[in-house]
Amino acid sequence: MQAPVDYLLHLADNALVLGQRNAEWCGHGPILEEDIALSNNSLDLIGQARLLYQHAATLMGHGATEDTLAYFRDVPDFRNYTLCELPHLPLMAATSAGDRDFATTIVRNFLYSSLMVLVWDRLQSSQDAQLAAIAAKSLKEVRYHLRHSRDWLVRLGDGTDESHARVQAALDAFMPYTSEFWVASAQETAAQANGCGIDAAALRDDWNSIVDAALQEATLKRPADTAFLPTGKQGVHSEHLGFVLAEMQSLARQHPGATW
Repeated sequence: MQAPVDYLLHLADNALVLGQRNAEWCGHGPILEEDIALSNNSLDLIGQARLLYQHAATLMGHGATEDTLAYFRDVPDFRNYTLCELPHLPLMAATSAGDRDFATTIVRNFLYSSLMVLVWDRLQSSQDAQLAAIAAKSLKEVRYHLRHSRDWLVRLGDGTDESHARVQAALDAFMPYTSEFWVASAQETAAQANGCGIDAAALRDDWNSIVDAALQEATLKRPADTAFLPTGKQGVHSEHLGFVLAEMQSLARQHPGATW
């Protein structure tokens, strides 16, 4: 049994885009240890994306490779959560694109890894043996990502007035985007139907428990649920993804077929 290609691309796109975002901290971390930690986080995510793209490319055939899937698809072809593509700064901030807010990065990583630690755990039982093996490897990595982001969430939330305000603002901005986690796309429904995927909505209570426990310890207030529904899984993205892909794909597109 094989997972639908679009489902594999959804998982891979999430990891690739967030990995690219976290890589933007390389050389810019608030302290050296965090510069290295976020770079390693990025490498883990890009490694997960590579395995998923390789699996998808094998199923697709016709010359598809991990590189063509990462570098030669356009914005509407990507199926990542909108959350993963947003910039490292308060969304309404009047600031330059080069600025980065560490609290914003931590909140996004926490919300995403709180989900993926559950997703990868369930996918270890996938009927797609290759996907199950990728899930087992990825679970070990995302457990660290969750521990790292949770520790910082608590430290910042229960820290100074400024750190608390920054992390609360990031939480208020990003929490609505998590609604996309719970509405199944066509590719998720197909993967669940053939036993290769999971019912993400069934993870919601466990995700809420992880999130609420951390927010309580961090003295943060959970924003009220909203009806906002991002559509990244359907290929409808924010204006930010185009800039992420332009930076990530430019070299490969300037020199197609190059080897290193």
